[in-house]
Amino acid sequence: MSYIYPAPGVTGVEMTLTLTAEDGGDDLLTAGSGGANDPMVVPAIQDISMSAANDVFSWTQLDESAKLQIATTATNSLSGNLVLEEDSFFGLSTADGVEFIGIFGLSDTKRLTSFSLYLGDNSDGTVGKTITGDGYFTGLVPVVSADSPVWVSPFTLTVTGSYTVT
Repeated sequence: MSYIYPAPGVTGVEMTLTLTAEDGGDDLLTAGSGGANDPMVVPAIQDISMSAANDVFSWTQLDESAKLQIATTATNSLSGNLVLEEDSFFGLSTADGVEFIGIFGLSDTKRLTSFSLYLGDNSDGTVGKTITGDGYFTGLVPVVSADSPVWVSPFTLTVTGSYTVT
């Protein structure tokens, strides 16, 4: 048996969430060197949850003593909390006028986003699973308090379609 563990702080084996905006152009996620549509590894994630919840249709019949049910389409989403890092959250503009939109920009412009969630290496040292899909950022609620003197925000990545596991 090989358990999946995120190994916080261990480079190369930790859980990572990578984003790529679906439509190209100059609205990039990060100031990378590869040109338009560079992927962004989301920094400072505190926790993450993956939901794969099938909806269920229920009905009653006069000849049955219990409800009958059948699974229908799933509602999939990733959710979690992150510490806000200014450039990745709000984006930035470079000296040559190129704008990088960041996570807030993905939500604000309702941009379809491809994601890749690497769960982390396995306890036996082998490479773990990666879950990919497409979705929309919602549920951003940045908050700061005296007990948490850095800005944090929950997020939801509402998935359109199914997950792919590799």
